[in-house]
Amino acid sequence: MSEAPPRNFLGLPAEDADPKRAAVLILPVPYEATTSYLGGARNGPQAILDASRAVELYDHELDDEPYVIGVATLPEVHLTAAGPEAAMAELRRAYAGVADRGRLVIMLGGEHSISGPPILEHAARLRKKHRTLSVLQLDAHGDLRETWEGTRYSHACVMRRVVDEVNLVQVGIRAIDVAERRLMRRRKDSITTIFAEEVAAGEQWIDRALGALGDDVYLTIDVDYFDPSLVPSTGTPEPGGGTWYPTMRLLERVFKEKRVVAADVVELAPIPGMAAPDFFVAKLVYRLIGYHRTQARRGGKR
Repeated sequence: MSEAPPRNFLGLPAEDADPKRAAVLILPVPYEATTSYLGGARNGPQAILDASRAVELYDHELDDEPYVIGVATLPEVHLTAAGPEAAMAELRRAYAGVADRGRLVIMLGGEHSISGPPILEHAARLRKKHRTLSVLQLDAHGDLRETWEGTRYSHACVMRRVVDEVNLVQVGIRAIDVAERRLMRRRKDSITTIFAEEVAAGEQWIDRALGALGDDVYLTIDVDYFDPSLVPSTGTPEPGGGTWYPTMRLLERVFKEKRVVAADVVELAPIPGMAAPDFFVAKLVYRLIGYHRTQARRGGKR
C-alpha cells in the first residue's frame, strides 16, 4: 500500500518543502469572524491544501515544474477571539516575522479581512525606502466600506483600512454601495477601479491595470472575483465574474513587469462534495508560484 502524500501544499516530500530553503512560503490563516452572508471561509486553507495534492507538478503552459524552487507550508495561524481589531493586530505581528524571512509569502484565507495586516506591513517597509506599495485587488466587491456590521475590521472594510497607505487597483468589481462609489470618484489619484463589465468587454483593461500599478505590488485575490459558475464556494457570490485565461494573462504580466512582494488568496468557503472549486483555487496558487519562478529565472524584479 502506497503512503498518502504529506499534508503540505502540493504534497511535497520534505526536501522540497523545507522552510529553510524554500523560495515560497504558504501561510494558512483560517480566520472567520465577520462573514456577513454564507460561512465556511475558515475551512478554505485546508481545502486548498488538500486539493493541491492532486495538482500536476508539471505546468505545460510554463513548460516547467515550479515546485523545484521549494514550497514550504507553515503552521496555521490561529487568531484571538477577542474581536476583529485585536485579531488583526495579532496577525500583523505574526506576519512580520514571516515576512522577515525574505521569501515570497502566499497567505491562504480565511475571510478577506486578513489581507489588511500584511498589506500595511509591506507598505510600511517600502515607505522606509521611499517607495509606495500598489495593491492589485481581484474581487467582486469594493471592500471600501467605512464600517460594516459594527466593526471597521470587517471583510467588507479591508481595502478602506489600507487605501490611505497604498495605491489601489481593483479588478472585477461588481458589488458596491453608494458611499464606496463616491470614494472611488473622489480618490481617483489613488484608486483605480476596473468594473466587471469592462473585464467582460475585451482585454484592453489589462493594459489599464498594469499602467495604474507601481513597481511594488501586493496581490490579493478574493475568489468571488471569479464567476460563480467557476467558484461557487464563496461567502458572497456575485454573477458576472472573471474567467481563467484572461486572468492568467493579467497575472503573468504582473509578475513579469512588476515586483510582487507577497500575495494572498482568500474567501474560499468549500462546499462538501464539490471538489472542483477547491482544485481551481489550488491550481491558481500553484500558477502564482509558477509565474514567480519564471520571473526569477528571467532575472526579473525581486
